[in-house]
Amino acid sequence: MKVFSMFCICVIIVLVTRDSNAFTRNDFPEDFLFGAATSAYQWEGAVDEDGRTPSVWDIFSHSDGDIACDGYHKYKEDVKLMAEMGLEAFRFSISWSRLIPNGRGPINPKGLLFYKNLIKELRSHGIEPHVTLYHYDLPQVLEDEYGGWINRKIIEDFTAFADVCFREFGEDVKLWTTVNEANIFAIGAYSEGFLPPGHCSTNKFVNCSTGNSSTEPYLAGHNILLAHASASKLYRLKYKSKQRGSIGLSIYAYGLFPYTNSKEDEIATQRAKDFFFGWLLKPLVFGEYPDEMKRILGSRLPVFSEEESEVVKGSSDFIGIIHYTSVYIANITPAPSTLPSNQEFFTDMGVDTIFIGNSSFFEWDPIPWGFEGVLEYLKQSYNNPPIYILENGLPTKHDLTLQDTARVEYIQSYIGAMLNAIKNGSDTRGYFVWSVIDLYELLAGYRLSYGLYYVNFSDPSLKRSPKLSASWYTGFLNGTIHVAPQDITQLQSHFPDSSSL
Repeated sequence: MKVFSMFCICVIIVLVTRDSNAFTRNDFPEDFLFGAATSAYQWEGAVDEDGRTPSVWDIFSHSDGDIACDGYHKYKEDVKLMAEMGLEAFRFSISWSRLIPNGRGPINPKGLLFYKNLIKELRSHGIEPHVTLYHYDLPQVLEDEYGGWINRKIIEDFTAFADVCFREFGEDVKLWTTVNEANIFAIGAYSEGFLPPGHCSTNKFVNCSTGNSSTEPYLAGHNILLAHASASKLYRLKYKSKQRGSIGLSIYAYGLFPYTNSKEDEIATQRAKDFFFGWLLKPLVFGEYPDEMKRILGSRLPVFSEEESEVVKGSSDFIGIIHYTSVYIANITPAPSTLPSNQEFFTDMGVDTIFIGNSSFFEWDPIPWGFEGVLEYLKQSYNNPPIYILENGLPTKHDLTLQDTARVEYIQSYIGAMLNAIKNGSDTRGYFVWSVIDLYELLAGYRLSYGLYYVNFSDPSLKRSPKLSASWYTGFLNGTIHVAPQDITQLQSHFPDSSSL
């Protein structure tokens, strides 16, 4: 009870400064949404309960997420925590294999009831549900049957899955994301092999049992766009006029900046933006792939028919952006060789990515100006699309401390950068912290966590405890925190120390 009581004290503390750069929740548009996020496999657990069948993630992670946070059984407790924090929205994903265990065909009544109850619980607490249809968890039965996202059969099956979700949940869900960070999914799952189903051409870092890194990521990306467009078309024709929701696709967006002021690095940076952003965004906005990708990839890049191009173009009501850090880009000049080149996404792109400052793959410095640069680039290059920031947060060692000052500094600096972008004309409409509670993380297991709430994974009851960041976010959302650097010090002085773990 000590942690909870101190949390309540923090919530009601009024932290006001005279800093001219301070900002509050009220500086954002009235209809702007602030929330936090999870995904089904990382939060729900209960992988073999009530009719759920394995997904590719279950097989890939070797059951590490079998229990996760047990959100399947503890969702009411978690929604209560969200309400106490003042969350305006909650982003979660629907487990395809929980809702439709065979991938297509009969609906699982218990799976359907779980999601209906979750959405009802959110609504009853005034929290807007934002639903992601696909977060890396294809039913394994479809992967076994025809190879999943590298087969065009996925388009029909994904659209049928989406149809069930729209029909069953659409009266209460107004924000839909079809596929989570589609670019990183295609790269990680089909070029580098570090995401399920783990396809790649075997290299010195990864030994994949199957895959072709030179073609499969682009084939998967193509089918993702067509499946998204098909689901979007269905929604607009069948549901939108009554349900009045919006549907979008999300991508992972690094901040990308030239390593030097050389012409070569400037060109390489634009090439990286074409590969990371333009690969999926240019078809969505303009109906075709970037010219630079066409030139480099040739016949390895699939081609849209005229009809497909028209369906894909304009199929997203918004773009979901997942952003964590920024990197420098340096040009790579291929060395002369008589051996065949190792063709995969990163060698095709032909750049070297260099972390900024003390950042690394799993740790990064706050680089809010990089985030602001992403939003400015999207505004200028893609007709200023409506944007939701679907993930942003900072990983720390899981059992380190409840006093996660670094996370507070990170979140507030990125929210400030986002506000600057909005003031400069970016049509950004929402922001979701990753994650609302500590989760099972695909690439780091339970070693690193992003949560606003600590989860004790050694406790059979998986006790949740608020971190400093939860208290800060609460104060920001209820308007009692005017964001300025000294706020963190003041808030920290009222918070229990690391011994509370």
